[in-house]
Amino acid sequence: MQNKARHIIEFETYADSSALSPADAALLEKARQTTTAAYAPYSRFRVAAAALLENGEVVTGTNQENASYPVGICAERTVLSVASGLYPGVAVVAIAVSYNNELAPSITPIAPCGICRQTLVEYEARYARPIRLILSGQTGEVIAMAKSGDLMPLSFSANSMK
Repeated sequence: MQNKARHIIEFETYADSSALSPADAALLEKARQTTTAAYAPYSRFRVAAAALLENGEVVTGTNQENASYPVGICAERTVLSVASGLYPGVAVVAIAVSYNNELAPSITPIAPCGICRQTLVEYEARYARPIRLILSGQTGEVIAMAKSGDLMPLSFSANSMK
């Protein structure tokens, strides 16, 4: 017998950041501004993430490239490491991700890569709460979703090792 399943991802789209809630707009603006701190001498694709923590603090992280490409780290994983290092045990409520592509316009939303999606799933499970994602470039359309784990259906988890 064959069973079928469906995974539906729900998200909101906005023409620009002016339609976001003040909290989401502020978090996205922080991510946009933080792209200048990214270390991206090879790709010239600067990515930043700003995370709102349960205690009200906001922390940021950027992509950090390396001449040996696999050694680099994405902004999403950097911001999660910063958050857990500075505020151990404090959950992440929301993360805004933006980028500045020095070689082309940065006007469409950016989504986390696969390894970052898996890491976001782990953090949602770790704190037993969803992480809201706000995704955009320097200008233009914004995508917001209530649960970052929706980006990674059938993810590997602690249950996978039982």
